[in-house]
Amino acid sequence: MPNLLFEAGLEEIPARMIAAAESELRERVLALLGRERLLAEEHEIRSYSTPRRLAVQVSGVLARQPDAAQEMTGPAWSVAFREGQPTPAAQAFAKKAGVAVEALRKIPTPKGDYAGATAVHRGREAAAVLGDLLAPELAALYWPKNMYWRPGKPERFVRPVRWLLALLDHAILPVEFAGVRAGNRTQGHRILHGDAPVAIDHPDDYLGALEAASVTADVALRRHRIRKALDLETRSIPGARWREDAALIETVTHLTEWPSVVLGSFDREYLELPEEVLVTVMRDHQKYFAVENAQGRLEPYFLAVLNTHPEESGIDTIRHGNERVLRARFNDARFFWRVDQKISLEDRVDMLPSVTFHKELGSYWDKTQANLSTAERIADTISKRGVSLDAQSLLTATRLAKTDLTTELVKEFTELQGIIGGLYARVQGLGESAAQAIYWQYSPAAVDDPVPPTIEGQVLGLADRIQTIAAMFAIGLEPTGSKDPFALRRAANAVVKILAETGLPLSVSDLLQALPSALEPATREKLLAFFRERMEFWLRDVRGFAYDVVNAVLAAGADDVRDAIARAEALTAVRGSENLAAIAIAFKRSKNILRQAREKGILNPGEEIGPASTNLLHDPAEKSLYNEARMLAPAVEELRRRREYRSALEQIATLRPHVDLFFDKVMVMVDDAHLRSNRLALIGEVLNAFSSIADFSELVSA
Repeated sequence: MPNLLFEAGLEEIPARMIAAAESELRERVLALLGRERLLAEEHEIRSYSTPRRLAVQVSGVLARQPDAAQEMTGPAWSVAFREGQPTPAAQAFAKKAGVAVEALRKIPTPKGDYAGATAVHRGREAAAVLGDLLAPELAALYWPKNMYWRPGKPERFVRPVRWLLALLDHAILPVEFAGVRAGNRTQGHRILHGDAPVAIDHPDDYLGALEAASVTADVALRRHRIRKALDLETRSIPGARWREDAALIETVTHLTEWPSVVLGSFDREYLELPEEVLVTVMRDHQKYFAVENAQGRLEPYFLAVLNTHPEESGIDTIRHGNERVLRARFNDARFFWRVDQKISLEDRVDMLPSVTFHKELGSYWDKTQANLSTAERIADTISKRGVSLDAQSLLTATRLAKTDLTTELVKEFTELQGIIGGLYARVQGLGESAAQAIYWQYSPAAVDDPVPPTIEGQVLGLADRIQTIAAMFAIGLEPTGSKDPFALRRAANAVVKILAETGLPLSVSDLLQALPSALEPATREKLLAFFRERMEFWLRDVRGFAYDVVNAVLAAGADDVRDAIARAEALTAVRGSENLAAIAIAFKRSKNILRQAREKGILNPGEEIGPASTNLLHDPAEKSLYNEARMLAPAVEELRRRREYRSALEQIATLRPHVDLFFDKVMVMVDDAHLRSNRLALIGEVLNAFSSIADFSELVSA
């Protein structure tokens, strides 16, 4: 079976966009082949990328689409044939189906007899299909930013497309995009190979031909070579190691086609600067790896990943050039560090009114006042619940948290916001507790980041984020669809993570209650729904609970994150029980009955269902369910109150035989209105009593 190779060659793509685009192109080509019936059962797909190319290679492609039969139904038989002769309607239908009129057959249906036919769609050659459809898949790739590059032309892409390579075995596919026609040629390394095209005779030759042209197209292999080169260069420094940085590894992997590593050094005097400043300059601004000793302290060396293999005679020149650039950046950082110390953080508070937070929400001074009020209320809440903290340090940290926005170092290195404030607070003797809180205020920025290590830092982080989110919602700037310009989802994820991974006795409602001004009811409802969505994400995607378990827990009402986790853990542990599975089915049935009763007007929407009357319990099965539920409910409620959820769920599962008997023997929707209302009240009472831990009707049966 033929092999397919498709490559798009471009100007250099931003490194941060490459991995997602490679994955999407792979999935699109795979879906295309499957959709067009061109994929053999035994197939293999691989994708490649460098800064200048995206490529997909598929083995096990069918040379031709198999013929496909389609059953078609046409006009009524009495319309298609009259007195045994075909009418124009029959002839038109036969033409549409691509068959002779004689091939039409009678198909009996509940509505009568109709004319039917089996239309056979002849398969097309794979080359023709792919020639038509590969370019639209390339054009459909999502890019965070696109550009036009041909005046007056409609194509938009991340960077100009310079060549296309499209082969099915030895045959060139007739693919065209943005005025570029596909051929069997690609390009090698821009510097090491030059402009001479690289001919590819067959897809299996692709990787080897590019290696010969100084391009490693396989991302995993390129990553491996970078790590090995980093190891090799670091061995020249006794007792040293390069600082592991997975994100930077990914960045340099996608910045290079033929990587190598050079070791450089800098003066020890720069180690007097805080490590955070030095590493930020090396990592974020120069894409250099830091070098540390066995104790994890920085050594005066760095490792630069190059997109070339220089001659031995040129390595020193490259090394000295990188050292010179880094030295200049370090000098800038040292200058800003010294200049900033001339004005204390306390004095910088008066500068905050001139720093805009948001045009409708005021300055960072206004933001700070709101944070102070929120943090104070949160601190008061947790103190009443037995958690001690340094209230004075918290207020100091909150008052000074945004002052580093006025420093020269943060203006130059914006990624150090908060960190610089914490370092300056320590240097200026404001206390370790306040310094730590300021330093960690923006953590976690992602789900894998640690939470602040101190209670003061946790409270500051919660107060800052909840106040920002609520303020943005209040002026109508909540996230919509895929748009979230103020990163409110990320802020809410951080709130959920802090609540989940610390001992703070707080719920989302507690945080909303701590805001300096009362929320409009509609805004509060939006915020609660927003945080429910973030909790759902946390439970499902971060903690890995099954989607129906998450739905069951949240449907029971939850804005206490740790409590929701505990309930999800308990439900996961016992959901395999046959009794609980049967309870889930019965509760789903009960909810459906109550819903239908409301739809039919038997119950009013939102009407509270009163308790069942014992006088109207006639059937032994309903008496049994009533008595067992009434006896079991207090014990389950006590276990729920003590958060012994697994035991509570196991107790609820014992209700199964009574529930099964009830639905087997008792008709709820009887004609007698009093009896019907009482039975509705009974199943409603059982639902309410035993759904406070989880809504079992949300569980999906096996």
